[in-house]
Amino acid sequence: MTASALPTTDMPTRFAPPRLLVGVAMLLPALGFLLAFLVLPSVILLSYSVLSQPQSGDIGLPFTASSYQRLISSPAYRHVAMTTLRVALFTSLFTSLLAYPLAMAIAYGRPLFSRITMSLVVLPLVVSVVVRTYGWQLVLGNSGTGVLNWLLHVLGAGTAPVQVMFTEWAIVIASVHVFLPLMVLPLAASLARIEPSLNEAARVLGAPAWRAFVRITLPLSVPGLIAGLTIVFSLTAASYVTPQMVGGSRGLMLGVLLEQQINTSFDWPMGAAIAAVMVGIALGATAGVEWLVGRRAAARLRRSGAR
Repeated sequence: MTASALPTTDMPTRFAPPRLLVGVAMLLPALGFLLAFLVLPSVILLSYSVLSQPQSGDIGLPFTASSYQRLISSPAYRHVAMTTLRVALFTSLFTSLLAYPLAMAIAYGRPLFSRITMSLVVLPLVVSVVVRTYGWQLVLGNSGTGVLNWLLHVLGAGTAPVQVMFTEWAIVIASVHVFLPLMVLPLAASLARIEPSLNEAARVLGAPAWRAFVRITLPLSVPGLIAGLTIVFSLTAASYVTPQMVGGSRGLMLGVLLEQQINTSFDWPMGAAIAAVMVGIALGATAGVEWLVGRRAAARLRRSGAR
């Protein structure tokens, strides 16, 4: 019997479901979840931001952009928005600077040291944000009971207490501590994918450690850095607990203002407009970082082609 005459057990092609349909069927639960808990609430939020709320307090038609006009025209609202951007930018910057040594220790360190470092980075995530922020209240307290001022007094660095609590810098310090693990983890994953032989070759050719980091490690770890910056910036800009506990009135941010508009002023259209602005800030920051990185990568490719 020839090979062509042997019976076959393959299912006829007409009975095999198309791969596209199988893929769509597998995605339907996730798409339904996103539609129900992300897309639909976002649409409702945007619709509230353009509804009217007269003195009677009833929310409804006609549609109006008065909430957005108040946000743009009011100096107080613009000040809060700028404070939010400053705090988010400084938090992202300092978090990335602190995250690189920790991420490199996790990615390149000896196994025991790497596991210990990873445990120390992840451990704060099991503690409530409220508890961690309250700890910074005890450290940054303006009175003599604050750990920072007590330490400065013991060292003889000054007699007047340092006024750090209830400022923008207090929010930045506490936010860096709160969001540092969310920068370290994607950065460590990105560094772990870099071939160690690249840095070893650079060192063999005489490049100092800092130059090897700038020319090899830093560019190749950009995907993890982008992920970390996006997460930290977005969460800091939308943060409520940390600014409320350590910022005070001088550190008012959009997240706190949103809560005040909804729960204190009962101005739902304004609260929805603030939430829409916060989402726009996060999306704009993400798009801006992606554009800068893409532009730099394109310039690097052009330089490589010119050679």
